[in-house]
Amino acid sequence: MSAARAAVIAALRGNTSELDALARVIRACVDVLPVDGASISVMSGPRERETLYASDEIATEIENVQFTLGEGPCFEAFSTRKPVLVPDLPQASVLEWPVFAAAIAALPIGAIFAFPLQAGAIGIGALDLYRRRPGWLSADELTVALEVVDVVTAVLLGVLLGEVDDTAGLRGVMSPGREQVHQATGMLVAALGISAEEALSRLRGHAFAKDRSLDELARDIVSRRLSPLELAT
Repeated sequence: MSAARAAVIAALRGNTSELDALARVIRACVDVLPVDGASISVMSGPRERETLYASDEIATEIENVQFTLGEGPCFEAFSTRKPVLVPDLPQASVLEWPVFAAAIAALPIGAIFAFPLQAGAIGIGALDLYRRRPGWLSADELTVALEVVDVVTAVLLGVLLGEVDDTAGLRGVMSPGREQVHQATGMLVAALGISAEEALSRLRGHAFAKDRSLDELARDIVSRRLSPLELAT
């Protein structure tokens, strides 16, 4: 985890522009996670979407197909504001997105993991990760992905608002103190099928109700002393 975090922080250093920072972060994400490619898009709906970065030709084609059809994991993540974790894409996509499935059938894609990029009530876009072979992301790998989502969202929000001059203020997003909170958030997302935002809200609400700190509660969930199912309601 610390090696992955260091790689992403290093990717933020020495950039010449905010969009270059995004490209560096995504390349680092591909390097430290068991994925083969990634892409970032900004969007406001199925037909209002622009790809900002795609790591390779396959990622580019995934973006193009989704944009053309207006369906797929990226759009579902954006519209539902929940991560869309598809460990076996050929099987799942036929049921969820039949036209998308037919369009990408010839591509070597085994799994896709799509994450919404959002700041509060503002939906900004989506981050897509793909791998050639089917398979899940582990809890630790999901934690890294959620941290990368935080960084990408912060950079994009700054670009859209014209408020980002450099990346110094973004490095705090990757601070080690957030690791267990991110991991606990990821565990709630996986166990309850809710958005990362809702998972974090439940963590905060439960911590408040029990008069505990968020860090303490997250530590109990990560260490399996508290089941995520206890935060189901």
